[in-house]
Order: sequence, then structure tokens, then C-alpha cells
Amino acid sequence: MKLDFLDEFSDPYLKEDLGKGVFLAGVALGMLAKGQAGQSGDLGNSPLFKQINFGKIQLRDLKKHLSRIPELIRAYEIPYAGMIEVLAAEAGKLIITGQKKDLGVDGNFVFAVAFMNAPKFCFEKIFKKQEEGKE
Repeated sequence: MKLDFLDEFSDPYLKEDLGKGVFLAGVALGMLAKGQAGQSGDLGNSPLFKQINFGKIQLRDLKKHLSRIPELIRAYEIPYAGMIEVLAAEAGKLIITGQKKDLGVDGNFVFAVAFMNAPKFCFEKIFKKQEEGKE
């Protein structure tokens, strides 16, 4: 798992542990919603998507959704379950070590960006395989 790409972002929220945790939570929950959507791939049809109150997420809500990941992965037979669980575990660790209690506008924005672009961040950045002979 590679998280060094987060340093490329200039948003000060992503420089904090809480911000990084919220971002990874967005990616993990976005991948889960993508798996729930199935073949259609329409996130709007995912039960998780319908449960998230975008723009008004509180830290308590985020923790609740993260705590349900193991149960939902098994219930929906989500592909890439191992990756999602690793992301959720790291997100939880970063959230626990974070200082703030309220996500606010910055946290909600970071979460939404990560959620909506979850496959891109997951496969192209976080779990990207390095080509042999290249750094």
C-alpha cells in the first residue's frame, strides 16, 4: 500500500492524520459501494450510497460506516475485499490518531472526492504495481 501520493496534494486538510484517514475511508467506502452496485456499476444504486449523507457527514457517521465494512463485504461478496479491509484499517488508525472531532466542509469535500474516485485512487495510486526495472 502506497500513500506517498497524498503528499502531492496541496490541501492542508490532507496534511493531517485525520484528513488522510477521512480520504482513505472515502476510498474504502467508495470501493465497497462500487462492489454493491454490481455489474451496472451505478453507485447511485448501491445501498451504502443511499445511506451516506454527503456534505453533512459527521465523524461519528464515518466511524459507523467503517465499522460495518467486514459485515458488508461478506454479505455482498465484494471483490477486492482484502484491499478494502486494508484501506479501512489504515483509515481507522489515522482517524484515531487525528486531532479534530468535526469533519466540517473540508472533511466532507475530501471524503466525497475520494468516494467518487475510489477505483482510480485504489488501483492507480494506492495499490499500483510497479513495473519491473522502473522505480
